[in-house]
Amino acid sequence: MTLKSPKLMEARRAAGILRSALRGHTGDLTLADASAKSGLPLRDAESGLHLLVSEHRGHLKATSEGELLFRFPYGFTKPWETRTRLTRALQAVLRAAAGVARFVVRAWIAIVLIAYVAIFVGILIAQLFARSSSDSRNHDDVPGSFAGYFLFRLVLDAIFWTFHPFSPFVWTAEPAWSSSHGRHRGALGQRRDETPFYEKVNRFFFGPTPAPRDPLEAEKLILAEIRAQRGRIGLADVMRVTGLSRDEADPRMARLMLDYDGTVDVSEEGGIVYRFEAIRRTAAEAPARAPAPVWAKREELPPLTGNGPGMNALIVALNGFNLLMSLYALGAHLTLDNLGLLARGVPMAELPATGTAVALGVVPLVFSLALFALPLGRALLRPLKQRRLARQNGRRAVLRAILGRVGARQGREPITEAVLQRAWREAAGEPPRSEEITREVVALGGDVDLEAGEGIRYRFPDLETEAKALEAEREAASEEEARAGKVIFSSDA
Repeated sequence: MTLKSPKLMEARRAAGILRSALRGHTGDLTLADASAKSGLPLRDAESGLHLLVSEHRGHLKATSEGELLFRFPYGFTKPWETRTRLTRALQAVLRAAAGVARFVVRAWIAIVLIAYVAIFVGILIAQLFARSSSDSRNHDDVPGSFAGYFLFRLVLDAIFWTFHPFSPFVWTAEPAWSSSHGRHRGALGQRRDETPFYEKVNRFFFGPTPAPRDPLEAEKLILAEIRAQRGRIGLADVMRVTGLSRDEADPRMARLMLDYDGTVDVSEEGGIVYRFEAIRRTAAEAPARAPAPVWAKREELPPLTGNGPGMNALIVALNGFNLLMSLYALGAHLTLDNLGLLARGVPMAELPATGTAVALGVVPLVFSLALFALPLGRALLRPLKQRRLARQNGRRAVLRAILGRVGARQGREPITEAVLQRAWREAAGEPPRSEEITREVVALGGDVDLEAGEGIRYRFPDLETEAKALEAEREAASEEEARAGKVIFSSDA
């Protein structure tokens, strides 16, 4: 009698059965517990449990007998999803508002920062011609008014085509050749700044545009670490290359095991090792390189504008000119009707002092003040952002100090509170609060070593057993797992 090989149930279907069977369960459970309660074979219960751990932020534990314990602190609910949805909705609204604001500012570059400058310059020129024509001609004299109008249009068109975002003659307002911007090099090896003027104005008001982030960056780093570490990694390796917390790394590894045919091994001491043999296969001859640890790159606060001082001064001057001229327009009652009279050669002193200058006074005044408020507000928020980045650098430094002292050969090196405080201070530039160190130690599974002498010392038993188990697993890992095998057929032969 020939027995057929067992058919594996789809992991998502098995997870649905387990979710119904284990509803209301609290505490830890073994694979056998889940299998007995659900009626699923062990192999299907295992794949379903790992999927549930990933989806419901469950936790894995290991016993001294090499048994895995599964725990779901939130049950099979997702209380964080409400917060996540609200956060995503708020972020979407903020992104939309920022997009609208950027569009308005880009349009405002052509309307206010440039067109209003041209209009106000034209008004000043028209006043000069009106004053000169009043000395020699009547106000209805056509040649004087025509010359003023022609000069006004000439200035307007010249400035418009110089600064228009889509003009082929966009002026960058920086030195023609700069060593710090642009992509093309000149004859002297310097880079030419080809950033459009409107983009530099956006930088001034909104700050430099951040580089796009790869949504799969964390997965790529973890996979690179897996291949560099002979297909065997632990949570410490995940935290080292991604900076994720232990609670974030645990469910992520459960999901990666489903995606990349991974398994979990547990040592006799209870150290958990994630094994990924299939992902080691490669056609490359050189060994895989491990990614740099997350603390190798220090988080820095981006510049306020990203522009040179000359460009910032020009933008301030243009916006300040519009602000001053809007105040002048309000005081001189430069309504559209009076502007028409001025264009026909009527002197400024003879214009009727009635009406409110909305187009030339209120509108540019409000927007000029708003535009100045944007960089000022960002400048006031920079200390808060700087402290947040300092805390992030401090946490990474604490992680480096702990992981660097936890290992099969270095596990006896003491991890004291003074060591962690010094690491934080060197990376963050300021001393940590006592609760910050305690929070990081607890998040990494640390305990106070009560047998230590003077001073506070910490131990991380889970990380220590994990490091020992990983060392043994990696020494036993075969290099054959990484080889793709001998080529027996090629289409180009």
